[in-house]
Amino acid sequence: MVFTMAWGLLVLGVLLPSSYAHTDFFTSIGHMTDLINTEKDLVTSLKDYIKAEESKLEQIKKWAEKLDKLTDTATKDPEGFLGHPVNAFKLMKRLNTEWSELENLVLKDMSDGFISNMTIQRQYFPNDEDQTGAAKALLRLQDTYNLDTDTLSKGNLPGVKHKTFLTPEDCFELGKIAYTESDYYHTELWMQQALKQLDDGEVSSIDRVSVLDYLSYAVYQQGDLDKAMTLTKRLLELDPEHQRANGNMKYFEYIMAKEKEANKSVAKTNDKAEEESKTQKMGPSKNYLPERQKYEMLCRGEGLKMTPRRQSKLFCRYHDGNRNPKYILGPVKQEDEWDRPRIVRFLEIISDEEIETVKELAKPRLRRATISNPVTGVLETAHYRISKSAWLSGYENPTVARINTRIEDLTGLDVSTAEELQVANYGVGGQYEPHFDFGRKDEPDAFKELGTGNRIATWLFYMSDVAAGGATVFPEVGASVWPRKGTAVFWYNLFPSGEGDYSTRHAACPVLVGNKWVSNKWIHERGQEFRRPCSLSEFE
Repeated sequence: MVFTMAWGLLVLGVLLPSSYAHTDFFTSIGHMTDLINTEKDLVTSLKDYIKAEESKLEQIKKWAEKLDKLTDTATKDPEGFLGHPVNAFKLMKRLNTEWSELENLVLKDMSDGFISNMTIQRQYFPNDEDQTGAAKALLRLQDTYNLDTDTLSKGNLPGVKHKTFLTPEDCFELGKIAYTESDYYHTELWMQQALKQLDDGEVSSIDRVSVLDYLSYAVYQQGDLDKAMTLTKRLLELDPEHQRANGNMKYFEYIMAKEKEANKSVAKTNDKAEEESKTQKMGPSKNYLPERQKYEMLCRGEGLKMTPRRQSKLFCRYHDGNRNPKYILGPVKQEDEWDRPRIVRFLEIISDEEIETVKELAKPRLRRATISNPVTGVLETAHYRISKSAWLSGYENPTVARINTRIEDLTGLDVSTAEELQVANYGVGGQYEPHFDFGRKDEPDAFKELGTGNRIATWLFYMSDVAAGGATVFPEVGASVWPRKGTAVFWYNLFPSGEGDYSTRHAACPVLVGNKWVSNKWIHERGQEFRRPCSLSEFE
């Protein structure tokens, strides 16, 4: 009990200072760019403050130098010095007036402008949730892309333009955040990295004692008692009076003694099995996602490879929208991404100018993306969807109206019953774990309020290139579709019979490096009765 309570106290040290900023910056890189400008403004204000302080100190320095020479001369012959009436007058004046002026200068606070600016800008600062969200994103990227802590710490990521690194303090902070989530696997990894960098001689404000304190407990929680004792012994070598470490050491020795006593009556084979079981690490949390391993493999580009026979049936072509008059003379480029379900990509389908217009319209409206609770139907945020989204109507801007018309012309489907164009920008490690776009049979009221039936098809624009990560993957079939700016992908969520195609379950992989912008159009059943007639077979 003493051991548990002692470590319970440690949690208090993990809490971060509260702030007053609005939340969810970490869910959108687009919104985080505003913070760069905020910080730049603060740096400018800080430099102005430094200049003011330097100017103030320069005045004080000149005064001191002048008085230093004067007093040196005066103290050598005080009576002779004051025998000059001007010197006598100036001494009275200095002590009565000028020293008071100097005192006022010394007391003058030059920080008013900087503090005022800080107060104004503070309302736009990220808060604890943002910092925790960004930290969890790094841990998620580490697991999804099989990155070791040293790689992340040194910033050795593919496609980076501005390389950076993590200090021992940064690694320690990541470990603490993992600890608050009872994620002892990542606590150990990042405390170990912090310790390694300290041992390598990096200068830091944190000490080995603090790191070893967390590290030994995280290791113990994962069942490795021997290593926990070794780390605690190292801590006590640095700080023999460390109260918690001494208590933990006694507890570890007590547990070890009990285990040795129990092992005397256990067969060697059983003993070996128990030992292996105790030292087995928990590994990263897999949450509830059943297909996580397959999903993460696809995100890394390690998915199933289509057989040559199936690949031979994939083509690229010029598409005229089924003889649509607008595209007969100027067809668009189309290529097959997958066969079952059929996923096609349209190339050069949205211009850079249109993309910028859509982003500018969406950015002020971006809000944390939500999911529909399958039980209550209430829209709510979720840890597995890290992005912000906004909705654009065709009537509010001719560019949006033109894009909607283009989708209708090229798919042959009626978009008058479709949802508005949804624009999404992903945050740090932004993702949307495997999900269905259509409403399943256990969600009969999913789109009841719209009155337009189920989501028959999905059209997805890629509005940015992504340096690393960010693929759209289909775990059920092993397909990976990678972002390419100016292209769009399209697939049907429902069979012609109206039954859901469960092979369309898909996900947006975490963005490893870069900024991912997409926009999508969910097309509904109503209005498609003659454009895509219902078949008699359930799965056709």
